[in-house]
Amino acid sequence: MEVRAATPDDQQAIMEIAERSLQASYTLSPGTIEGTVHQWYDDEEYAEKVDREDMLFLLAEYDGEPVAFTETVIHDDETGADLLWLHVHPDYRGEGIGSDLFDAVRDRLREQGITQLRGRVLSMNEVGNTFYKQRGFEKVGEGEVEIDGSPYTEALYLEAEPEGLEPRTTDEGQTVYIDHDDVDKGSAGPFHVVYTDETREEKYGYHCGKCDSLANAMDAMGRIECGECGNSRKPTRWDAAYM
Repeated sequence: MEVRAATPDDQQAIMEIAERSLQASYTLSPGTIEGTVHQWYDDEEYAEKVDREDMLFLLAEYDGEPVAFTETVIHDDETGADLLWLHVHPDYRGEGIGSDLFDAVRDRLREQGITQLRGRVLSMNEVGNTFYKQRGFEKVGEGEVEIDGSPYTEALYLEAEPEGLEPRTTDEGQTVYIDHDDVDKGSAGPFHVVYTDETREEKYGYHCGKCDSLANAMDAMGRIECGECGNSRKPTRWDAAYM
């Protein structure tokens, strides 16, 4: 199997793989699938994906035939990335192509110094969810993706044992450090303590594992609530205000 960057000439192959993959993996209507594929990979959208510097758009070929592709978006701080889609043509499933392509994505990200990969897969896709679990990932929250004008829930996965501190640049240009070893369970995803220094001496706030936002604070009762998505952790102490 050969893995390479998708080119403008691969548009029709990408659209066919996506359509056949969606048909095999989801209980979506033919009209919804066709509309979605054209929405995501029409001339303008496809050209943008191929040219984006923050996207790893890879195509896998088997005996010279395009059979699978991935879309991975690199975060603005260039320390992490989201694997948005991994599509394998149903005629080539069961041959390890999806696993090999997944490994190729991780290898290329690591070559760029990107060590954290977050997987996103529609919640209704049992095979896709199992794929991540079998690779040591854990579901950490949920997101939403629009398909043909309608919202669908997607599961978010991170490696079960992330390694230490992840540097992140805030909107103000400050470098802070997300501690993936210090986790609090929230209502929709984990919270991680964020420090201003690598020695973990001064806290900056909390990172929301559901929507990836920073600067969430804990109140005097130990309650954390994300101001972006509403993910929350219950108070560790109680008073009449919470009863």
